Amino acid sequence: MHFQATVRHGGSRSRYHTETLRADDLREALLILAERLPDEVLSDGDLVEIRPVVDPEAREYMGEDGG
Repeated sequence: MHFQATVRHGGSRSRYHTETLRADDLREALLILAERLPDEVLSDGDLVEIRPVVDPEAREYMGEDGG
């Protein structure tokens, strides 16, 4: 699976570090992210979001009738 991770850091001047990760599951993705984080993110990071990357072609949209 592919995951998109975003880490907010920088205190009152918010900055964002993003990573695209390939992992078998969320646990593995989190471990990979932890290994890759740069030092400046480690010192003042305060929020992490990680989610599967959805293939736009496979996404279902409201109102589609499937044909």
